[in-house]
Parts: sequence; structure tokens; C-alpha cells
Amino acid sequence: MANNRIDSIKKALRLKKLDAMLFTNLLNIRYLAGYSGSSGMLLVNSQGADFLTDFRYKEQSAKEVKNARTTIIAGSLLEELIRLPAFVRSKKVGIEDQNLSYAQFLQLQKLAPGKKFIAASGMAESLRQVKTSAEIQKIARAAQIADQAFAGIVKFIKPGLTEKAIASQLDHTLKLLGAANPSFDSIVGSGPNGALPHAQPSDRKVRKGDFIVLDFGAIYRGYHSDMTRTVCLGRPTEKHLKIYDIVTQAQSAGLKAVRAGARGREADAAARKIINDAGYGKYYGHGLGHGVGLEVHEAPGVGMKAENLLPENSIVTVEPGIYLPGWGGVRIEDLVVVAKGGCRILSRSTKKIITIKA
Repeated sequence: MANNRIDSIKKALRLKKLDAMLFTNLLNIRYLAGYSGSSGMLLVNSQGADFLTDFRYKEQSAKEVKNARTTIIAGSLLEELIRLPAFVRSKKVGIEDQNLSYAQFLQLQKLAPGKKFIAASGMAESLRQVKTSAEIQKIARAAQIADQAFAGIVKFIKPGLTEKAIASQLDHTLKLLGAANPSFDSIVGSGPNGALPHAQPSDRKVRKGDFIVLDFGAIYRGYHSDMTRTVCLGRPTEKHLKIYDIVTQAQSAGLKAVRAGARGREADAAARKIINDAGYGKYYGHGLGHGVGLEVHEAPGVGMKAENLLPENSIVTVEPGIYLPGWGGVRIEDLVVVAKGGCRILSRSTKKIITIKA
């Protein structure tokens, strides 16, 4: 598989008229060559690939790196890079300009003054959009872990607990169930804090009458999941039920609009229309979703201005919400595999409103 990915980069080099491409984004290096360490660079040219790392990762790289010649360096990565025969032969070298620091770029120019460096970010990210069956299985397992953690946290929540305590328990549970780590800092927004789409867990104690927004995910073998559910502590009021029902309908419309070949903005529009028609459009200000994989936010986009097509076997979120300042919010998010006729939902937790005894 890594060899096929390197071959795809070689084709991209020909199209972009580059002699070589320098990868510095470690997630892209992992995708292309299998390496999961925290220091390294990958140079790809028409003849193949060279991977550079240091002594700390000698054994790890020997086990992980596929379809690339590995060099264990003695000096700095950039100083060793310029000595590689593949680099020496190259005149036009693509760089990941969205990852390489300005200081590194200046050093590279100083070390190799005769080279022309071309901004070429996105080469690997474009390939990463379409998942293999093995990648889908890992993400599905990450989603399953999140579902199991949600079932546990619903039983844990009770009046008087702080948002921080709930988030800590959620993160701990994810790891106990097999996650390497949470996908991101878990979001717990209760009561009025639920109106903050990316609320940070606070010392606020949850209380009867709160909607509690729970947004979290698991990392499994390098791949992420992402889901959101909103629960009610105590009996929901008519307002709770109304807002929840609108978001449920919007999420359903978004799911129905996600299919291979559709544009990201088309799926967004389907969900957004429901919320707009209900009179809450100004309280829904983010996009419908995003791609998920080695990163929790990656291509393809699923937002208001997302002109990109949704590729078959990409994985995206579908997560509309309504956020009312001073009152709270509702968001419902599923992780789905994009298919020809629609999408396959990986998040299995119920979307019926859950009432926790207060």
C-alpha cells in the first residue's frame, strides 16, 4: 500500500514538473511510508523515496518504514538532507509550505542556494481523503470506542459534577476501552455553556434542566473518530424538545445529502435549510462537517462554501447545531463513510433525546 502511495506522489511530481518533494508533516510521512515517530523527513523523487531520522528511531524505523531508503543521521535533518544523492540531483523541490517553518525554510535556502523551492502543500492530503478498507476499519473501531464511552458517561453524569470532572471521566474511559488518546480535548458544555460550539470544560456544576453537549472522539492505531450527542439532565421542557427536534431533522437531511460526487456545500445546504426554515439560522454559524482520518479535521470539507466533491470512501462528520446565547445549545454529530448511493453511519449511539435522572 505504501508503495502505491509513493507511486501516486511520483505521478503528482510529473504533473507539477517537480524533481522531488520534501515531506515534513509527520502525518503525511506516516501515510506515505508507515513511520509513526516524532522526528523525520521524507524526500520523494522519480526514482523512489528517502527517509531521514535519528538514532532514537533506528529500531522503530526499521520495523515501520516501507518502500523508502532509511538514513540514520548524525547531524541535523536539513544538513543530512542536502547530502542525499536524490536531493543533489534535484533542481526544483516541492515543500510543504503549510508545515515547514519559516526558520527551516531560510536554513534550507542557505544550505542549498542553487535549488528552487516550490510551495506544494496538499499533495499527500489529497490522497488521504480516500480511505482504504483497512483505514475504514480502524476509524470504525475508533467510532465504536467512542460509542461505548458515551454509554458509560451517560450513567456517570449526575447533578453537582463539574464539566471538568465529566470530561476527565470521559477521557479516562476512552483510554480504558482501547483508545491511544482522545481525538482532541473533549468538549463538555452544560446549560448556557452549550451555546459555545467549542466550549472548554469548566468548573461549572451541571444541574437539573441543563442540556449537556458532549463532543469527543478516540484515536485508534493513528486514526480518529468524532461524535457529538446532547443529553438533558432532568425532564426536558417544550423548548428543549423543540430545539432538539429541529437539529435532529437537520442532521437527518444532512445525512441524506451526503453521497459520493455531491459537493460539500450541497450537503451543508440540505441541513441548513431545515434550521433556517425553523427561524434559527442565525444561531447556526459553522459548517455541517469535515473529513476525518489521521487528523480529526482534514479534507474533504462539508461547509457552506465547500465546492469540493465528496469522494467515495472518504469519511466525514455530519454535525448541525443550534446555539442560543444564555440558554444553551444542541449539536448531533455522526461519523459516516461516503458511498455511491449515500453514506454509511459509523456512530451507533442513539439520537433520541436521552434524559438523565436529576
